[in-house]
Amino acid sequence: MGNGAASREKDNTACIHLDVNGVQQKVIFGRRCSSKDVQDLLAAAAGVSKKATISLKDVDGALVSVSSAMPANTSSTPYRVLATEAEEVPQGREDAMVYGVITQVAEQFNKALGVNEFKEELTSRIAVIEKKKEMEGLKAIEIEKCKVELRNLKDELLSAKSRHALFCKCAIPEGDEKKIVARRDVPKYHKYTLSQETIEYLKKPAFDIWHWESNEMLCLLEHMYHELGLVEEFSIDTLVLKRFLLCVQENYRRNPFHNFRHCFCVTQMMYGMIHLCDLGSTLSRMELGILLTAALCHDLDHPGYNNTYQINARTDLAIRYNDISPLENHHCAVAFKIISNPEYNIFANVDQDKFKTIRQGVIMLILATDMARHSEILDQFKKYVKNGFEISNEEHLNYLKMLLIKCCDISNEVRPIEVSEPWVDCLLEEYFMQSDREKMEGLPVASFMDRDKVTKPTSQIGFIKFVLIPMFEVVASVFVALDSTMLQPLRDALYRYEELKIADDSAREERKKNEHNQLAGLDSMSSTTAAT
Repeated sequence: MGNGAASREKDNTACIHLDVNGVQQKVIFGRRCSSKDVQDLLAAAAGVSKKATISLKDVDGALVSVSSAMPANTSSTPYRVLATEAEEVPQGREDAMVYGVITQVAEQFNKALGVNEFKEELTSRIAVIEKKKEMEGLKAIEIEKCKVELRNLKDELLSAKSRHALFCKCAIPEGDEKKIVARRDVPKYHKYTLSQETIEYLKKPAFDIWHWESNEMLCLLEHMYHELGLVEEFSIDTLVLKRFLLCVQENYRRNPFHNFRHCFCVTQMMYGMIHLCDLGSTLSRMELGILLTAALCHDLDHPGYNNTYQINARTDLAIRYNDISPLENHHCAVAFKIISNPEYNIFANVDQDKFKTIRQGVIMLILATDMARHSEILDQFKKYVKNGFEISNEEHLNYLKMLLIKCCDISNEVRPIEVSEPWVDCLLEEYFMQSDREKMEGLPVASFMDRDKVTKPTSQIGFIKFVLIPMFEVVASVFVALDSTMLQPLRDALYRYEELKIADDSAREERKKNEHNQLAGLDSMSSTTAAT
């Protein structure tokens, strides 16, 4: 403890070496001294009066600021002292007293109002900003170096005929001999370990997805395939199903938002909507299998950067898919690459025609999750509903299924606040990662992803009001059970975020008012000091 105290004491003092007319002097003062105290100390060392003007120059002839924050030097690099005596104070006892009183009042103002401390704080902040600016410049240089290295590495890989996507940890192999495989064997859990309470809870939109570990989520997903009769419908081997689910899990990246828990969240909501809307009585088990499998695979190998980034950055994914839903096309490709492996092929026992139908259905639904197609799909479904929706009509049914997976994909606000709110934080974190990268790479930045512009309430209010509620309203017009279970929670969430925005705006205005008053006080203080 003694050494620490001595270190702190040493850090709070400064030793300055001076050259006074060829004679070396040494002065020691505290870092918290005022500039006036340092000026007086230097005047005493130079042998001049306190009223003299003192200036310092380093060995290169550069002026050195006279303050407690001046950099320390050594005896081999002393500061040269230049002293200029001030003009004599007007003679007369009365004038001298007035001059002394004014000087003391000015000093007291400085000490009481902390002008010097404020200047030092501003100087410190400016130094921090300049350092940050310098670091950002270095980061940009490093990024450019990395880009060059990546391009060189890419050329080497291409020359060896090994194709790798820039943002995909598992690139899509061009040859059938290369397959996506799981890194571990199936976890050791029993197929039927769920309580009846959990089985019923799993069908509810309010299901809390945060309470389940990875292996437990795999077990719940396996139960969904069994409970909906899909294992029987597609003659799925139970071990193949386990391995398929495990491989899907391992091909979701550990992004803040687009990760395996999001996949489970969307699939559970689809499972819940199948039961809430009683789709089992109107759709075939094959159609239910398409819905569930598409939900499960809809974000496979998502890199954490959306389509806008892929297109603007001209990534390999954007080039491969011609800027048309590059991520969604990639999710489909990874899904069927997994299924192409016999160990994971849950449709291995399905005939060719049926498999073709399943494949077309899953691809159609995953491509529908591209938000760039939101208005197109919603407007078309509204027309079908307005003119009389018929679930027996194949075109009507396709748009219903596309709208169902879209609802599930962005359904977090349907859930209770303790379940939905953490998802907002996760999404904003992923948005900020992208916008920070876009700024560094000189790409356009969407305002709703910019950490300097968006807040949690502002990010959700418009999304709930103009995207979620209109979409769920039109689906609820076909399935009225959704009105109370999904639409009402959305309206409650909208009201909650609007109230939160009002509170945030009020707090922001109060902060601005306080800052304005502080600045006005500082201006007044500066004017008073100048007049004095």
